[in-house]
Amino acid sequence: MRILVRMKDTALYQQILGIVAPWKVSTVNLDLPSGKVTVAVEHSHSSFRCPLCKTKASIHDHRKKVWRHLDSCQLKTYIEASVPRITCPKHGVLMIDVPWSERGSRFTALFEAFVIMWLEAATFKDVAARVGLSWDQVDGIQKRAVERGLARRESQPVTRMGVDETSFRKGHDYITAIVDTERNVVVDVLDDRKKSTFKQWLEEQPESAISTIETVSMDMYEGYINAVLEVVPEAEEKICFDRFHVAQHFGRGVDTVRASEHRAYIKVQGYSVLTHTKHAWLRNSGKTDNRTRPYFMSITKMNLKTARAWAIKETASSIWDYVYAGSAEKAWKRLFGWTSRCRLKPMIAAGKTAKNHLWGILNAIKHKVSNAAVEGKNASIKRIKCRACGYRNKERFKRAIFFHLGGLNLYPEGAYRLGFSHLKS
Repeated sequence: MRILVRMKDTALYQQILGIVAPWKVSTVNLDLPSGKVTVAVEHSHSSFRCPLCKTKASIHDHRKKVWRHLDSCQLKTYIEASVPRITCPKHGVLMIDVPWSERGSRFTALFEAFVIMWLEAATFKDVAARVGLSWDQVDGIQKRAVERGLARRESQPVTRMGVDETSFRKGHDYITAIVDTERNVVVDVLDDRKKSTFKQWLEEQPESAISTIETVSMDMYEGYINAVLEVVPEAEEKICFDRFHVAQHFGRGVDTVRASEHRAYIKVQGYSVLTHTKHAWLRNSGKTDNRTRPYFMSITKMNLKTARAWAIKETASSIWDYVYAGSAEKAWKRLFGWTSRCRLKPMIAAGKTAKNHLWGILNAIKHKVSNAAVEGKNASIKRIKCRACGYRNKERFKRAIFFHLGGLNLYPEGAYRLGFSHLKS
């Protein structure tokens, strides 16, 4: 049996909900069995201003609406009101805006801000269970938050740009993340990693924005390279190849040599000194105290093909620390001579790849550009995807990236006026 209790705490809820004139709380109804409080709100005006042009207009009719608010006294709380529609001479019949919620939302500004705060730290599933909403309702709140943030974002010139692809799902389906590495935010997310898509994005930017680009950090993917070369002035001096991706080529070469030599030892001797050493060879020795792993350092001195490949990789890594591009160029050319004579096909291939892209490598050393910010964002994107157990819809995936990594102001404007800053703290 449903029990409705009419409460007299209208003044209290007037303060709790932040209701201001011409609106006032008329009644508060408590439904104990369902754990629900409904706060009825009404107005006393005969006219309102048009939400678009602010012209004063008469009321056409009313439409009853209900908004979910933050729980009060552990009870689900709703605001209920008959919202006027006005007749504007210029824009016709329009529903007015209410102070406690944004247009098109069935939730109050404070409730949306609360959900957004949770979404920054938890999954859709967990947030939906926590606040008692459906998955689609939580998704709608996130969508409005991102649209709000993108609309508020002021256009700022990107002087140092980073470009990288990340997989959307299995099957060579990728997106491209464009990062402002100075502000450490994702500027845009493109639907694929095609040259034509990235080139079109660059061409759509204002000429003033293109002219302010000082560096573009990327991997050695020809699609990105050619798009920048065709659009950005003096791109040959601005394209910087990422240290991480160059090192990947040498690292893969070392691992290929190690795997081949390991199999040969097992076949001939039945055992191998290279057993369980894969990650030791690939580790960045510049960040490791090698005295703590004497066994590994002893096998690097053995007459192993893997040891020679590892020495090439370590030398390539050390060149990135050069201060002057001229000295770095001489060091790289000495290394290319070494790789060409080393008789290790994987390392010869890695050396040729680096040699063909030496101009962009030297740009990175000259401008002291690192793709660390882009790689950090890429790692964060992968965590976002992993936390959601993958995405089927690319638009939702892109929206999640903007939500977490776009540096956007996501919260409803009305939430701050109604005390959200205090709630968040």
